[in-house]
Amino acid sequence: MKTSARSWRWILVLALGVALAGCAGSEAGTHEDAGSPPGHVDAGSQADSGTPDDPDAGTPADAGVPVLHVTAGHGFSLALKADGTLWAWGTNSQGQLGDGTTIPRMEPIQVSSGLSGVVALAAGRDHSLVLKEDGTVWAWGGNGNGQLGDGTGPPRPTPTQVPGLSGVVALAAGRIHSLALKSDGTVWGWGANYDGQLGGGTSPPLPPTQVPGLTGVVAVAAGSDHSLALKSDGTVWAWGANAEGQLGVGTFTDTEWTPTQVLELTGVKGVAAGGDSSLAWMPDGTAWRWGGNRETPQRIQGLTGVAALAQANGDSMALKSDGTVWDLQSTPTQVPGLTGVSALSAGADHALALQQNGTLWAWGWSSSEYVTPVPSLLTDCQQLALGAHHGVARKKDGTVWTWGGENFFGQLGDGTNTFRLTPTQLPGLTGVVAVAADSFHSLALRSDGTVRAWGDNSSGQLGDGTDTQRLAPKQVPGLSGVVALAAGSVHSLALKSDGTVRAWGNNSYGQLGDGTTTRRWTPTPVLGLSGVSALATGASHVLALKSDGTVWAWGDNFFGQLGDGTTTDRSTPTPVPGLTGVVAVAAADSHSLALKSDGTVWAWGSNFYGQLGMGNAGADTQRLTPTRVPGLTGVVALAAGGVRSMAVNQDGGVWAWGANASGQLGDGTTTDRWTPTPVPGLSGVASLAVGSAASLARMNDGTVRAWGSNRDGQFGNGANGWQRHPARVW
Repeated sequence: MKTSARSWRWILVLALGVALAGCAGSEAGTHEDAGSPPGHVDAGSQADSGTPDDPDAGTPADAGVPVLHVTAGHGFSLALKADGTLWAWGTNSQGQLGDGTTIPRMEPIQVSSGLSGVVALAAGRDHSLVLKEDGTVWAWGGNGNGQLGDGTGPPRPTPTQVPGLSGVVALAAGRIHSLALKSDGTVWGWGANYDGQLGGGTSPPLPPTQVPGLTGVVAVAAGSDHSLALKSDGTVWAWGANAEGQLGVGTFTDTEWTPTQVLELTGVKGVAAGGDSSLAWMPDGTAWRWGGNRETPQRIQGLTGVAALAQANGDSMALKSDGTVWDLQSTPTQVPGLTGVSALSAGADHALALQQNGTLWAWGWSSSEYVTPVPSLLTDCQQLALGAHHGVARKKDGTVWTWGGENFFGQLGDGTNTFRLTPTQLPGLTGVVAVAADSFHSLALRSDGTVRAWGDNSSGQLGDGTDTQRLAPKQVPGLSGVVALAAGSVHSLALKSDGTVRAWGNNSYGQLGDGTTTRRWTPTPVLGLSGVSALATGASHVLALKSDGTVWAWGDNFFGQLGDGTTTDRSTPTPVPGLTGVVAVAAADSHSLALKSDGTVWAWGSNFYGQLGMGNAGADTQRLTPTRVPGLTGVVALAAGGVRSMAVNQDGGVWAWGANASGQLGDGTTTDRWTPTPVPGLSGVASLAVGSAASLARMNDGTVRAWGSNRDGQFGNGANGWQRHPARVW
């Protein structure tokens, strides 16, 4: 018997709450309910369950617009709300989200207007199906095998009615085939038939055609290339691919071309299928499975109280009547942190659980262990900052929250060295108006003009006169009247209300601007600088924007990042020639950016990864003086980190360029970009925080999107890994 080595890992925490708020209805049904009004049965996907119609399913628990059903396809998901609207998110290469595009969506987007009265849904590998209250079926997405049933081959990015179908009460979608159950108990199939999954013999792919010899059916389910039907007498019938025994007929015959009764199963309440496996559950709450190298149904030992089942490509899950979810890989194990669940669905490599309170949870395949899901308390975010392996956020109420997969130096400031994968409030720190962070230390500015610092202090970057790391925020002595902060790799800066600047920490390249290269353990004035309105710092160089629109720079200049036409380090501020009318500056490891009042962007310094946006890259393409970034206009904000750059335009859209090995540019690839490239599907951005390989966007509504590397928990969403497209994390 084969067993899967896969496990599941939580990847999204409350990421779907905006569009999908509300309460969930039950997805389970019993075969005694056959003949009830259509639309309340969970329409199966390639990994969904099929149960007979249940007139009580989908009843909202409160007023509002609750979510009734969810379903998971291969890398995408659909959700149906009680008002009949349909929402989709995930991969979209074949238009399977139904929004008229092929742009992937990392948060729910409404399926194209004109689709109303939806009562059930199903999702396959790259196609989607919905059932309307009038008994008609609509389809969109991939169509290379006729799985949309419209007699054509091209994909459809918007819903199209499946011709010749009426009186339908339930749906199921396999990998590249589709099934419909009619109110008269007959089953109809269309799409691929290479393995007989349409039940009509050896014919080629078909439009909707009745599965012969099947009557009295009350529920259907579809795996990758096989199909199941539950009849009113409690028997289960199967057809299609059988190399793994997924038909349950006692053999491993490659294919069964017509429906064949599954052995040893009677009195069945519901069925589910996915990949090459099949599941069934009984009225007494027991469950059976077959396929995956099991040729006959076998009871799942130790599992009782089952209300519904879901099957993904490599894993099975059970929803119990008490609202808990259980993983069924080897022995049943409760999924931690999930209670009150009313609906469960699984795609190829991800799963969805809908709670009665309307919270939607999603998790995906990983080689790692479970991570307990914890709802994020971080809302109404006002500012973000990223260090090497941690993040800092300031909320509107003046509290500070930190997270990260590394806390060796105490950079999270919670009094411990324990890493935190979700945001944790720092006790005793209130009234904060600004935060900053870099490698392993963090800074906070309070409304009274004083500064708090914590984390690594090996170079005196906390400014308290010692080299002792601090696990909790400690006031920087001698600083008052501060209005802005900046944090470098191992140095720190403060802008005072009088327009002067103080600096402390490492000074190897003159980045403290005091005319020396001597480390400073306490804040020291930057020489000859006044009228400053903003600061930015890279790893070891600093930019100061003055109120007259000029820019001054000092520190490391190995790559020309000071913009003065040389590669000579400067220990005192030096004007950047040729720059006027500047309204914002940004600095990364070894390059610099400036935004002018006319909305143009200027860049200089290292360009090894194309981070200057000039259309080229390499060691010999650095710029020693500011050069306009071509093709960018209407910019209102800048951000830079590591070896990449970003700009926000007037519409709240984002452009990104430079290194992209971890998907940190958010364009869905890992290809470096040498010119500004739009981040698809991202609008309404208020500000950006850019780390070495992670990117965070604070939205106008106070929510946060993240993309790039999350290896060390930089997203604060309770998970790790990486994300090529922006996804909501709080």
